[in-house]
Amino acid sequence: MSLKLGCIADDFTGATDLANNLVRAGMRVVQTIGVPDGPIADVDAVVVALKSRTTPAAEAVAMSLAAARWLRSQGAPQLYFKVCSTFDSTAAGNIGPVAEALLAETGSRFAIVTPAFPENGRTVFKGHLFVGDVLLSDSPMRQHPLTPMTDANLVRVLQAQVKSARVGLVDHRALARGEAGLRERFAALQADGVALAIADAVTDDDLRLLAAAASDQPFVVAGSGLAIGIPALHGLRPSAAAAQLPPPRGACAVVSGSCSAATNAQVAAFDGERFAVDPLRLAAGDDLVAQALAWARPRLGNQPLLVYATAEPAAVQAVQQQLGAAQAGALVEDALAAIAQGLVEAGVGQLVVAGGETSGACVQRLGVTRLRIGPQIDPGVPWCHSATPQGPLHLALKSGNFGGRDFFARAFLNLRDAEGAGAD
Repeated sequence: MSLKLGCIADDFTGATDLANNLVRAGMRVVQTIGVPDGPIADVDAVVVALKSRTTPAAEAVAMSLAAARWLRSQGAPQLYFKVCSTFDSTAAGNIGPVAEALLAETGSRFAIVTPAFPENGRTVFKGHLFVGDVLLSDSPMRQHPLTPMTDANLVRVLQAQVKSARVGLVDHRALARGEAGLRERFAALQADGVALAIADAVTDDDLRLLAAAASDQPFVVAGSGLAIGIPALHGLRPSAAAAQLPPPRGACAVVSGSCSAATNAQVAAFDGERFAVDPLRLAAGDDLVAQALAWARPRLGNQPLLVYATAEPAAVQAVQQQLGAAQAGALVEDALAAIAQGLVEAGVGQLVVAGGETSGACVQRLGVTRLRIGPQIDPGVPWCHSATPQGPLHLALKSGNFGGRDFFARAFLNLRDAEGAGAD
């Protein structure tokens, strides 16, 4: 195998987001769940999906190093550490600790860091992250139950997470000087002892410039946006064939655990039958998994069903106060994962999962080890296909913050339309 790019993603929805951008730009991509146990043939990039965003920092570092060592053993000339476009992290990391460890692993002295994804409203200017037209710290992310982001200054956020690396800034003035200007800025920062540099980017062209300027660096840290500029550097061009999947089969269902503003709006807009999973009832011992599956089985068909634990921030905080954030999260993830498995065993062949932590739990419970990346539903969210122990499955793993209000309905229409286009 001759890899052109090796990627490590800190959650499963982020991994499909990155793989989606690479496929759209012409790369053949396989996404793996965890570190593969052998070579993968006939691909340009491998995205190793980890569930490391909110684990203890030491565990996240160990998982990421294992992925990096496998990717480098397969000949990947550049490692791409994929983080969330809203720079989600706990007070202890994990972006900083993992980035420092991967710098050392690759022998790098410098790497750029940019979560920018303008197509999805994520931009960086003067080192500050904007979500749409507001600063990250003024966005709904300030109330995220696991990774509340209350500071938009990414230089300050990242500096607080690293042990010894200095964090600097590649601002818009360097971008205005083109690729040569960026390389000069990189060299100046490195000479000044800066190891990690937040990079401004407000347009797709900014990202393409950054990708080109960093093409000879063994390591980069970014959201999925930077990926749009990488395939062209290897002589690749967009190809519709790269996103073709087998025809869809089976019933349709949505499992939603995210409590982001976007997913709350999508749950509210869902026009179909639904079943709510209440964390307090789970904690009290109610078997909501069995109840949800008993409710769903006679209703399965072409019309999607929704099983959800999505709630507004105030309701989530009230549950966390009673149960603790970790216990509440684990209860919901475990229940939704068991429900997802039961739905697939009952005949669901097209499954949308909303939320990074929920997606990770569901994919692991379903025994998914590899995903083939297909057509995009909304920016950052493609359909995928996997051979699971229960049979072939189409999966869409949606980051909580992504997708339009009508995402759940459009997702299944998109898959059918893609099948029709492929038949033509």
